[in-house]
Amino acid sequence: MVATPEKGKRRYDSPVRRERSAETRERIVEAGSDLVHELRSWDWSGLTVREVASRAGVHERTVHRHFATERDLRAAVLQHLIDEAGVTVEGMRLDEVPDHVTALFHYLSGFSNAPRRTPGALFVALDQRRKTALLDTVREGARGLSEEEAHLVAAMIDALWGLSTYNRLTAGWGLDATQAARGVNWLVGLLTEAVTSGRGPGSTNGDR
Repeated sequence: MVATPEKGKRRYDSPVRRERSAETRERIVEAGSDLVHELRSWDWSGLTVREVASRAGVHERTVHRHFATERDLRAAVLQHLIDEAGVTVEGMRLDEVPDHVTALFHYLSGFSNAPRRTPGALFVALDQRRKTALLDTVREGARGLSEEEAHLVAAMIDALWGLSTYNRLTAGWGLDATQAARGVNWLVGLLTEAVTSGRGPGSTNGDR
């Protein structure tokens, strides 16, 4: 005899259920992203399961069904913000840096207050990924540099493109995102022109 489903038994694995689950997950992540935009500092201690559940209009248990821990939730929100910004350093060319600076600075201007400090271990892996990709960009775009010089150039671009620079230019000097990006891109342009023409940080009087 072929077993038949019990009458009224709910089918848990169905396309409709999976679609609804995906929509709920996306709503939770978007709620977390909205909260981050309102934070007064880059301190994600306020990004809790309770706050996100309340913003998303779901029960805390629903959040935990999609994210086992608060760290998992924050990681998903962080990735959403990266995707939202449209600034990906992997595979970037040196001549593409100005467009990325402009995009990042304008994106940061949409936050309640630009991030001022790193929120702990969550960003360690992301920061390392960013530095590795930026170093690869410099190596590819200025092949005549030594490894030490490439490391220094990548560090300088990272400092110019960083959150602390954005905060200093906007909060300290009263520049808007467009002005800040223009100034940083001018410096990045000078640096890029120098290293691609053989004038790296190890040069003396302009000669390698």
